Amino acid sequence: MAPLTNSEPPLRRLWRYSTSYRSRIIRATVWSFLNKAVDIAPPFLIGLAIDVVVNRGDSLLGQLGISDPKNQIIAVALLTLVIWSLESMFDYLAEVEWRNLAQKTQHDLRVDTYHHLIGLDLSYFEDRSTGDLMAVVNDDVNQLERFLDVGANEVIQTATSVVLIGATFFIVAPSVAWLAFLPMPIILWGSFSFQKRIEPKYASVREEAGAINSQLSNSITGISTIKAFTAEGREVDRITAASNNYSRANSAAIRLSARFVPLIRMAILFGFTATLVWGGFLVLDGELAIGLYSVMVFLTQRLLWPLTKLGQTVDLYQRAMASTTRIFAVLDFAPTILDGDTSIDTISADVGMKFDNVTFSYDEGFAVLENVSITIAPHQTTALVGSTGSGKTTIVKLLLRLYDPDSGTVSIGGTDVSTLKQAELRKLMALVSQDVFLFHGTVAENIAFGAPDAPSDEIVAAARTAEAHDFILDLPNGYDTIVGERGQKLSGGQRQRLSIARALLTNSPVLILDEATSAVDNETEAAIQRSLARIAHHRTMVVIAHRLSTIRNADIIYVIDKGRVSQVGTHNELISVDGVYRVLWNVQTGVVGGQEDRKTIGREVRK
Repeated sequence: MAPLTNSEPPLRRLWRYSTSYRSRIIRATVWSFLNKAVDIAPPFLIGLAIDVVVNRGDSLLGQLGISDPKNQIIAVALLTLVIWSLESMFDYLAEVEWRNLAQKTQHDLRVDTYHHLIGLDLSYFEDRSTGDLMAVVNDDVNQLERFLDVGANEVIQTATSVVLIGATFFIVAPSVAWLAFLPMPIILWGSFSFQKRIEPKYASVREEAGAINSQLSNSITGISTIKAFTAEGREVDRITAASNNYSRANSAAIRLSARFVPLIRMAILFGFTATLVWGGFLVLDGELAIGLYSVMVFLTQRLLWPLTKLGQTVDLYQRAMASTTRIFAVLDFAPTILDGDTSIDTISADVGMKFDNVTFSYDEGFAVLENVSITIAPHQTTALVGSTGSGKTTIVKLLLRLYDPDSGTVSIGGTDVSTLKQAELRKLMALVSQDVFLFHGTVAENIAFGAPDAPSDEIVAAARTAEAHDFILDLPNGYDTIVGERGQKLSGGQRQRLSIARALLTNSPVLILDEATSAVDNETEAAIQRSLARIAHHRTMVVIAHRLSTIRNADIIYVIDKGRVSQVGTHNELISVDGVYRVLWNVQTGVVGGQEDRKTIGREVRK
């Protein structure tokens, strides 16, 4: 599996993704623009008030027909009331719109990323740490939400200030305007230079954040192992080292970010001082009205001072773009196991499965299965046995189409599984894996995971068949007992019996048992075997077992040795001839015990 090649800038990718939000973005932008437009009005009101006090009847308001200076002051006060009310209203509308937009985008992007993620091939997850993927779906999406919540509004309002104030300056006092805008090239150069240099540093920050998540996920998941081996100190050291790496990456970004604001402040100081001095000279020479001069001084402050936040805004932007790049890196991966278009109209137990000269490798050049041919007849129990690492579980993964073979075909009912719809294919089969995974929730919820609408009586019936009902009743809250993350509150045997009940409840026509009774005691195993025997005639059974006693009654047994089928037959047939199966059987039944016999076994298994 490889990522789609896409060198498009993250902001453009984000804009294309946000098609359904365009109207909300436009509304939010309009509210931000209007908020800033009325926000820059107070300096004009101050100028009007000064003009009234200095010029009285000859003021601008006097020329507009309000002759009494006191009435002019009242008019300025009323105008101030209106403008401040509008500013408050537009500020409220902008903040609500941007925050809702941020939350909506955050929600949709997280769900879309997760939806895409769980549709990727199993190999994608085997090559990546859980913690890093969690960081993408959670932390990186949150980072983008923070920019949309605050940064986008800041960008629009800063741009609005520059455009409106700049237009006003050049209209009313062009001789002073150029001084106010003189620092702009330095500010822009500093911003773009800062953005270019800070981008790789924040990419490094996000990678280190993913590494911490990965380490924490491993440590918390394996807490019982850590305690059993008294490795708490080593694990603390690992987290400390990962946290130090994150701190160093962040410190490098912070040091660069901290240099930006002082540079901008000095540029602003120059523009403000130049306007103050040059405008004052023009007033003293009678070339500029005092009211207009006060407007210019206050507007210069309104124009330049918000630029001190530009560093923080660019900082938020770069963090968000680094996170966006990681999010789209996940979304750019395309699954190689594509869904077929053939539908299984009727889920029936009368399905036969077949492997025809199947060869498969997880890593190129290292074949796990070589030219494997297996026939799994309907309504029969087919067993797969062999030493650890021989390829038995890989056969199950190919049946479920978690992987596709390198060559050869896997078929069900004569149809290549690659042409079938994956969801329908997997509904045909219920898997009980040797690596039992239970979700944090109640016992009943875990049993009903594959059939969430199943009534309680069916849940209980499945538990009885799996020999789980009695121990469930002994739990503090019975079927409503919380099992803990990965079922950590239960024993290995209890988890395995719940896993069997979960598979039985789906009523799938094919039941796959991958070491399904390896964690239970002999008495419970015998009881489960009796229960499974009662339901076997309704299903096609595929059983993987190390304990050969559990599959001695199978209709057909395939012996897998080093990725190849070395023997095929019934239990009685296989123990009657020399081969791997008889060697394994003798070992497990204690028939062979001498040193010379053990050497013979070793040679036989290695063949």
